[in-house]
Amino acid sequence: MKTLSILLLILSFSQCGSTKFQKNTSFIIDSANYMTWTGEQPGIHGINVQIQLKEKSNITFDSLYFRNKATKVEIKEASLIIANYTTSKSKNLDITLHLDPKKEFKNKIPIQEKIPFELSKKEAVLSYQLNGETKYYKIKEIKERDTKLTQQIQ
Repeated sequence: MKTLSILLLILSFSQCGSTKFQKNTSFIIDSANYMTWTGEQPGIHGINVQIQLKEKSNITFDSLYFRNKATKVEIKEASLIIANYTTSKSKNLDITLHLDPKKEFKNKIPIQEKIPFELSKKEAVLSYQLNGETKYYKIKEIKERDTKLTQQIQ
């Protein structure tokens, strides 16, 4: 029984690092960059990530994991992948603040979701579907776009 528990414990820890990234894919990334943005209201800001493929692809792209966040991606013209993240701290939380701490017991503890990958600030993981199976591709260098230049163009 003791051996079985140790074996189960080892197997559960081995699952954490078992995500395999695809090295050879049918798509080629031409460029990957991000830009931080600020909204018109105070405290509203986020990150826009754009991944340009070398050519159009019929692959079903799903999500992008970047800076400890995950979001669904949009596909434009079958060769541009876009992911938008909000980094705003102020969310519409229904919380009670009171001098009497007992009245704050109903407040829910905010849960920060953890993505299943260890990434640097310049890395991202793109998930996609191929033959009914979810695959992951690690993008090692996402470059920052100049926010001022983009604002001048618009």
